[in-house]
Amino acid sequence: QVQLVESGGGSVQPGGSLRLSCAASGFTLKYYAIGWFRQAPGKEREAVSCITADVGVTYYADSVKGRFTISRDNAENTVYLQMNSLKPEDTAVYYCARLTYGPNWDDWRDYDHWGQGTQVTVSS
Repeated sequence: QVQLVESGGGSVQPGGSLRLSCAASGFTLKYYAIGWFRQAPGKEREAVSCITADVGVTYYADSVKGRFTISRDNAENTVYLQMNSLKPEDTAVYYCARLTYGPNWDDWRDYDHWGQGTQVTVSS
């Protein structure tokens, strides 16, 4: 069955870095775009980034542009999210998901399978 498993979350101070991983199984990763979303307590789910299946075009939310980098290793069936210069407002549960239904990388309804999430906390 299709599975996505996130890892790499944790607690860091402002300005610190984390690298999240999204390990995929049960499908051929190279044929799918993968997105990262986040959700903070009391807030709506927010699209963070996405990488396409073919040439690996990347998309970012304005709030993370220049600080986060998404990448993929199809041989390892893994998508990464490198997060630098972290801010307290980046605190959230981060999810990866498989884009299946449409072209809108920032619309959670266009994704079918989701991971369980990994907590990122940025605090001094």
